Amino acid sequence: MSRRLISSGSPFEKIAGYSRAVVDGEFCFVAGTTGYDYSTMILPADVTAQTRNCFKTIESALKEAGFAMADIVRATYYITDAKDADAVFAVCGENLGDIRPAATILAVAGLYKPEMKIEISCRRRPLQAGNENRDRNHRETPLGLTPTVA
Repeated sequence: MSRRLISSGSPFEKIAGYSRAVVDGEFCFVAGTTGYDYSTMILPADVTAQTRNCFKTIESALKEAGFAMADIVRATYYITDAKDADAVFAVCGENLGDIRPAATILAVAGLYKPEMKIEISCRRRPLQAGNENRDRNHRETPLGLTPTVA
């Protein structure tokens, strides 16, 4: 499997020199994803809407890469205000509650722009030897969304 770059269409990707996701061999890494709606480049004011947008973007990137949310094994959440953790957890539960990847949430001093309240990154599990058919079939049925920076 060759290296493949996945784009969300964000102008930041070209400017900053990164991809929304990279498929390399049997791994898929989803870059830190903020709460923009990349179809409109609008960033909602509240953390709940931003978190939902993060998952929408992550799910889309995984789907384009041929994977599903259920393939996520690691997620990292960066929030700019620890008081937002409960609201973020609620949306994470909506999207990953049945998947339950290993996860870390960090309260950070800030993100690239002050209005950004959350960033999510994730990693998709590698194919398992002998389960190639199961993995292929599994990817055809996306379940939701995902995020981590490796």
